Amino acid sequence: MSGREWVVERLEGIEVWTIDGEARRNALSRAMIAELLVNLARVRDDRAVRCVVITGKGDKAFCAGADLKERAGMSADEVHQFHRSLRDAFRGVEAAPQAFVAALNGAALGGGLEMALACDLRVAGEGVEMGLPEVGLGIIPGAGGTVRLPRAIGVARAKELILTGRRVGAAEALAMGLVSRVAPAGGLRDVALEVAGLVARNAPVSIRQAKRAVDGGLHLDLDAALAHENAMYQDCLRTKDRVEALRAFAEKRKPIFTGE
Repeated sequence: MSGREWVVERLEGIEVWTIDGEARRNALSRAMIAELLVNLARVRDDRAVRCVVITGKGDKAFCAGADLKERAGMSADEVHQFHRSLRDAFRGVEAAPQAFVAALNGAALGGGLEMALACDLRVAGEGVEMGLPEVGLGIIPGAGGTVRLPRAIGVARAKELILTGRRVGAAEALAMGLVSRVAPAGGLRDVALEVAGLVARNAPVSIRQAKRAVDGGLHLDLDAALAHENAMYQDCLRTKDRVEALRAFAEKRKPIFTGE
């Protein structure tokens, strides 16, 4: 399943997708994004995959943002096309039925942090730095950063990071809610897989509907958000997995979920 740009590992209920671009600090290239879109399409209807961990190769960078050397050679039309594919890929991560965990093995900057923000959960290794430096490059975070960062950490903190371009370390990111866990040195993979395992043991339809309930309700008023949540809940009631969960509870065993 691995390609030229990503290494894909299949574990029990989990896939680990590693950006295989250590020499370029795992930067976002056209080929890398195209392959990401292929992987997203591949797992979209795969009930056996319940959680995906995204990480980068090496220990220097999770993803240092766009590949500026590649971008320097692009025409204006090619830049627009690349930007569109970038937005589509990150939206695909966000909208996927699986939960996505970003395992930040190194610096997450610009588009790299935007990719992590599209994931449902973020785990950082000690010493990792994160930031959106785009205003210092004459642009703005344009792959979801100005939208997803305020939703993750609040408007005031998000504006401070976006308008200054300041980087934050793992401890500060944890304190502001940008990441949910910080892993000790050498322990990132174990912590990320632990988090992914806690997700993957649950019913696939429930994972999908819970994501939709949270993401879809963020922009709604309270009554509309509650109605949206109820619609997601009703879909779960019709599943075989819900019946299996009740049966397993009565029989004092772990449920066996199939995604049906």
